[in-house]
Amino acid sequence: MQRVRLGRSSLDVTRLGLGTAPLGGLFEPVSDGDAEATIAAAWARGVRFYDTAPLYGFGLAEQRLGAFLSKQPRDSYVISTKVGRLLRPDADATEEDPHYKGVPALRPRFDYSYDGVMRSVEESLARLGLDRIDILLVHDPDDHYDDAVSGAFRALQRLRDDGGIKAIGAGMNQSEMLMRFAEAVPVDCFLLAGRYTLLDQGALTTLLPLCQRQNIGIMLGGIYNSGILASPYSKAKFNYEDADAALVARARALDELCKQHGTELKAAAIQFCLAHPAITVAMQGARNAQEAAENIAMAQAPIPEAFWQALRASHLVDARAPLPGDAP
Repeated sequence: MQRVRLGRSSLDVTRLGLGTAPLGGLFEPVSDGDAEATIAAAWARGVRFYDTAPLYGFGLAEQRLGAFLSKQPRDSYVISTKVGRLLRPDADATEEDPHYKGVPALRPRFDYSYDGVMRSVEESLARLGLDRIDILLVHDPDDHYDDAVSGAFRALQRLRDDGGIKAIGAGMNQSEMLMRFAEAVPVDCFLLAGRYTLLDQGALTTLLPLCQRQNIGIMLGGIYNSGILASPYSKAKFNYEDADAALVARARALDELCKQHGTELKAAAIQFCLAHPAITVAMQGARNAQEAAENIAMAQAPIPEAFWQALRASHLVDARAPLPGDAP
């Protein structure tokens, strides 16, 4: 897990990171003990990049991550969190959220204003119990482009210029708006979730080459596309929802190809992503120590060259996608 430079900043990060949405109870609740064990397992295996957000478990993920990291030397890791949602008490919070389980009686409210972002940063620092955040990302401003540019990014640039933040960018499940931000705002990095995977190479010919030209680091999330590339069978999820039959069929075809070559679908999924030169960090989510350890092992597992050749010939992925072993 070598260290690499992130975009135009002087921030070095490990190539593998831990995404903390599962530690906020994504799809099923996670105990404090399991959350701590998950982070500890990643830490023990050399992971030093951690991504979180107020949205993840409505504050739970930030609290749990901070409880562990606050005991480590502050300069020994990199942490990113997000802005654009403020957590506030909600009288209807007794109703179960469709995505996050076992969460506090808070709900996120969109706020991409300058002042809202400043409040969000203060509240994240309080939940984390840390004195600073390394990377700040505008979180999913799909319907709030103008507010993000005029408010949120103005606040982020101020924080970066003042030295409190080392890198700024946006985190989204789409590449089109990230391309607009790349042209409109002096960003350092993007978190792209689910749009460059074994199942979805939508960013291959658009966002990724643009970021390479502009030296914008890409932190990749959603590598398993919400779980379908971890297990394309019972209750498979894609993009946080139940996967449709066509996606399940493609994922199972990929799994079958892996089995024919004695490898694991998870290993192929993560190593496929890491093969692209635009990808700075690949983030993997986990909800227990076993999953964290397995994800890291999958990133390092040997995969025969014959598999990659068969993958390219199968037309299951875009033929233009770089694969491990390709000449630079």
